[in-house]
Amino acid sequence: MTKLIGLLLLLAMIVHLIKPLGLPFLKRRSDFWKIAILAFVLWAAALLLRDFT
Repeated sequence: MTKLIGLLLLLAMIVHLIKPLGLPFLKRRSDFWKIAILAFVLWAAALLLRDFT
């Protein structure tokens, strides 16, 4: 699960560098770092959920 999240968010970062996604907080190409922050949060949540289940 964590590998899938990582790959999807990496793909989203690459796509965003080519053409911005247009979401409210992702208007400019330089906002791709926000996707990395989101990826870290989702990855950490997935790891925590895996440990508690």
